[in-house]
Amino acid sequence: MAKISPVLEIKQPGLLATLQDRGRSGYLASGITSGGPVDEYAFLWANKLLDNPVDAAQIEITLGGFEATVLRRAQMVVCGAPMQVALNGRRLPTWLVFDVEAGDVLTIAAAPHGVRSYLAVRGGFHAEAVLGSVATVKRDRLGGLRGDGSSLLAGDAVSAPVISAPALLPRRPRTDLLQPQSASKPLIIDVVAAGQYERFSQQVREQFFSQTYQVTAAQDRMGMRLQGPQSLSWEHDQILSEPLPVGAIQIPPDGQPIIMLVDRQTLGGYPKIGTVTWRSRCLLGQATAGTEVVFNLVSLTAAQNEWRQYQRFFGSS
Repeated sequence: MAKISPVLEIKQPGLLATLQDRGRSGYLASGITSGGPVDEYAFLWANKLLDNPVDAAQIEITLGGFEATVLRRAQMVVCGAPMQVALNGRRLPTWLVFDVEAGDVLTIAAAPHGVRSYLAVRGGFHAEAVLGSVATVKRDRLGGLRGDGSSLLAGDAVSAPVISAPALLPRRPRTDLLQPQSASKPLIIDVVAAGQYERFSQQVREQFFSQTYQVTAAQDRMGMRLQGPQSLSWEHDQILSEPLPVGAIQIPPDGQPIIMLVDRQTLGGYPKIGTVTWRSRCLLGQATAGTEVVFNLVSLTAAQNEWRQYQRFFGSS
């Protein structure tokens, strides 16, 4: 077993920096949500570039403002939003592996667009697992460096395995599937009909897929609220609370959609008009307030085939 030792000391965590692996599974019936990376695509890419296990823990950094001192030699990469990454003041590209040495200062500043970046180290960051995962879920008070769901703080020392192996050669994606995802304008979000889709009127369904929405500032790891020119109506009694998947699109009484993300509650009582596909959910994880969104209806088969393609590529089935 590799020796574990501190590799980074946090100087400034920024708005929010949390340890995340791919999340907890098997506890939804107990009311415990999954957690994990909001942009799992960027997360999986970071681990792939470092030859890490797909579930190796990383630091999810929200809107930059992050600074840390390197405590020993290691290899790292930053994937996700195109944040301004610098080592000792020298700019570094994202999506490309780099070497660090003891005493180096790593800074990650806000991106011109996008919300979250993922800082990964070769071997993965280390913390004691809680219910099988180190994923930080503040609402459930689970996971993270201290196991209590708290975010990273100034002064925290984060550990990783000491790996004595030949240096990895920096690699860039080479094919279309490998390329970092780019966001269209407006952002096209694929949706599978699910939940109470068939109980919404034909007019409401057409309205949902024909109008342009804006992402609002009311967003976090639990979900995001959208604002459209016309509210959507639900002409039935409220439904009983039922399981709430990641990516579910709820229509609350005000008729403006709420999209559930990885820290969502496990049950919900608002009607659901559909579920966002995995790829589109990752794109939404980078959508800042004011981003325009349009929805595109896709079949369950198409969404599943796309998901399997990514799973095969990342080896994360």
